[in-house]
Amino acid sequence: MKEKVEDVIGQIRPILQADGGDIQLIGVDEKTGIVTVGLRGRCGSCPHAQMTLQAVVEKKIKELVPEVTAVKRV
Repeated sequence: MKEKVEDVIGQIRPILQADGGDIQLIGVDEKTGIVTVGLRGRCGSCPHAQMTLQAVVEKKIKELVPEVTAVKRV
């Protein structure tokens, strides 16, 4: 599952980097399906970071890796 999530993050990363941000995979809990990520650069301090996390990151990861139940930010 971790490799699948890494692949999806690789697809999302250019979108965030275009706005001066980035994303880092922190961990994948295969038992619970929870993925933990860190938003960096402009994304880390943006007031819309939570919306980006849910509307872009979580949506895309869950769409392509159905085993994922949630995406959390550290």
